[in-house]
Amino acid sequence: MNPWVKAAAAATSVGAGVLAWSLVEARSYVVRQLSARALEPGARPIRILHLSDLHLTPSQSHKVQWVRSLARYRPDLVVDTGDNLAHVDAVPTALHALEPLLEFPGVFVHGSNDYYAPRFKNPLTYLKRPTELHDSPTSLDTDSLTAGLTRAGWLDLNNARGALEIGGQRVTFVGLDDPHLGLDALPVTADDSGSLRIGVTHAPYTRTLDALQRDGASVILAGHTHGGQVCVPGYGALVTNCDLDTSRASGLHGWPGPRPDAPGGSESAWLHVSAGVGTSPYTPVRVACRPEVTMLTLMPREA
Repeated sequence: MNPWVKAAAAATSVGAGVLAWSLVEARSYVVRQLSARALEPGARPIRILHLSDLHLTPSQSHKVQWVRSLARYRPDLVVDTGDNLAHVDAVPTALHALEPLLEFPGVFVHGSNDYYAPRFKNPLTYLKRPTELHDSPTSLDTDSLTAGLTRAGWLDLNNARGALEIGGQRVTFVGLDDPHLGLDALPVTADDSGSLRIGVTHAPYTRTLDALQRDGASVILAGHTHGGQVCVPGYGALVTNCDLDTSRASGLHGWPGPRPDAPGGSESAWLHVSAGVGTSPYTPVRVACRPEVTMLTLMPREA
């Protein structure tokens, strides 16, 4: 056989193998366990279940059952950073998936896919610039999603503030509506009566992270990036679909500087970016970036 033909056949075989694995990896859900020293010395730890980017459709029973099973972790707080939907009929599916988690204290913000149905996009455009909203997008039933979550007692933090008693501590929250759609507007009046402020946003654009950190948030939670979704083993994410640097595409970091527990990080907030659970139905693949939720335990700082 011609060497070039052999090479082409080998490349085709490798490509097929990567594609096959990427479809499997997109259903290989994992729960990450992380901790951050963000509380006052002597405070009781707070266990946060951070979930993001479910991108649910009515047919995804396997994903729905996995999300429902997360209630076994019995978190002190659930933080949902948006993009729960990926289909015009997905609101009942999303509320069913989240139902067992609604018995715990929770807060949420929306992402662009909670407002508009996904459309096919050329995947290569992600390498050039953040995605943009198409003309005449199909609106989703965002109001019903919001009503279902707030009816269960979760706080709607879309350009809003709130407070909860968690583990005997008063925790205040500041949230932003989706920055990817330009809907973010920091609420003016601040509540300074709590010992911990948590910032919540869907897309971690640098302007929103700066605003939340300046507002006094010592912990910021976000999603949107999918962790890069298709990553290079040993290197990491190629894109974040926003202006956040790829080194912080997922995981626990500091903002704007080093982590607060690292040298020079005393002025930083803790930033956790979730790689998320789902994908667009038009690109249902992941490479070197398993779908995830995170159990983030906030620990007391050392005296």
